[in-house]
Order: sequence, then structure tokens, then C-alpha cells
Amino acid sequence: MTSPSIKQGYLAAAGAVAIWTGFNIVSRLAGKSALAGADILALRVGTAALILLACGGLPRGALRDARLWLLTLLGGLGVSIFAYCAFKFAPAAHGGLLLPGLQPFLVALAAWPLLGETPQKHKLPGYALIALGLLLSALPQLGGHDAGQAWIGDLMLLAASVSWAVFGVLARRWSFAAWPLTRAITIMAALLYLPVYLLWLPKHLAEASWGMLAFQALYQGVGAAILAMLFYLRAIAVLGAVKMGVLFALIPMLAGLLAAPLLGEPLTTSLAAGLVSVSLGAWLAARGRRDERRPVSAAAACKA
Repeated sequence: MTSPSIKQGYLAAAGAVAIWTGFNIVSRLAGKSALAGADILALRVGTAALILLACGGLPRGALRDARLWLLTLLGGLGVSIFAYCAFKFAPAAHGGLLLPGLQPFLVALAAWPLLGETPQKHKLPGYALIALGLLLSALPQLGGHDAGQAWIGDLMLLAASVSWAVFGVLARRWSFAAWPLTRAITIMAALLYLPVYLLWLPKHLAEASWGMLAFQALYQGVGAAILAMLFYLRAIAVLGAVKMGVLFALIPMLAGLLAAPLLGEPLTTSLAAGLVSVSLGAWLAARGRRDERRPVSAAAACKA
């Protein structure tokens, strides 16, 4: 019988997957507006930092903790910087495939040296189905338009995906509580990025409507930067980074399904087949064995 902690872990995982699925749609909408990636990142960290400063601020000693600065560079800035720069070269569809789509493999690889968790043989069929689903979805797109410079963006997307995988594994290894860690890396990211943006980077905020600015600030700053981070950190504390990485494989397929009615993107036979394959693979790899379903202790999950 599933314990309350495991149920909470899966609920948190569902929340994170839902918000980051919407992140792909919302970011694509932003890409069609006058806003550039630098503007979206500024809205994200600026809005989130203002909220978190009013809701507890920086945890004591955060600025002196080298581990928090590393997590800030990886999860607070690295993922966003690489991803937003990548979309200058690669189509948006590549982002869904190479960011969440690669997480099961990259997290498993990162967890091996950092956590001592070796890849488990009983998960291999699930990984194989995920790989098949990603391949089915990627084939029509990777050979499509903008192929000339798409590889530059794809390399940046790969860097973003690696940053996110290592961030998740290290966050679990160091057992920071979700709320203090979210406050720390978000406020510290704003301290690093906003001066650079204000002083040196081109700005396009005046070219966008107030409605677009408010919508992006709320979704990116509150939803993606705060709520999704809290859900994600809670989920990996309970379920583990490897299992959470597998569940993230659902995001590109769910985003593809939503993009059809919301953005007018075609729902191809290949994408539908990929959705079935990845969904089944994620279920097989995420269910684990009985001895893997024990939640982490309260002390480890709440350690500050």
C-alpha cells in the first residue's frame, strides 16, 4: 500500500510536470512576441526574487555557502541561459525533446558518480521505450527546417539539460529543504543576472503589451521559478532524482499534444506514437521495485 509520503511525492511530481509542460507553451508564445530571451529571464528572476524577499528572503548564511552558489549557477541560471540562447538557432520543438526528454538518461548518468546509484537492469525496458518514443517524435523535426544552424541550438539545449540533471542530483545529495533552497537560488540568481541585464543587455520590454508582460512575469516568475521548483525538489526528496527524471520524459509529449489546439502545431502520427511509447516507458521505469518505494526520512527531506 502506498504511504502518504509517496503519494505526496507523486502529487508534487504531477505539479512540476504540469507547470513545465505549460512552460513550453508559454515560452513559445513569448517567442512570437517582441520579447527576447534576456527579457523573459529578467522577468522570471526579478518577479520571483521580489516575491521571495517578501516571504522569508535569503536563508541565513546562504551567500557564504559554495554549494548554493553552484546550485544557483546550474538550476537558477544555467538552464534558462542555455535554453533561451538555444532558441535563436533551434526550433522550439527541439527544446521539448532535448530538455525534459533527455532527463531520464542524464539524471541516471549523473546519479551514478554523484550518488552511487548504478543504472538498474529492471529499468532498461522502460528506458528503451522512452528512447523509442523520443526517436519517433524527433525524426520528422531533426531533418526539417533550419537544419543549417539548428545543431548550435541543440548543443545549447543539451548543455541546459545537463545543467538541470546535475542540479537535481546535487540537490538530493545535499538534502536542502525545498523552501530554503528555492529562496536561495532564486534570489541569488537575481543578484547575479539583473545587474548584467540592466547595464549591458538589449531590452525589448517597451515593445510588448502590458498583458504579455504581466502574463509572462506571473507564469515564469511564480509558476516556473517558485511553484515548479518547490514541487520538483519535494518530488526528488521523496521519489528520487532518477525516478523524477523518468517522469519528466512525459513533458515533451504532453506539450506536443497541447501545442496542437493552442498553437496550431500539427499532431502527427509520429508524435502520437511517441506519446504512447514514452508514457508506457515512463510507467515501467518509474514504478520500481518494492524496496525502492520507501520514502526518505523526514530528517533528510527537511534538512536545511
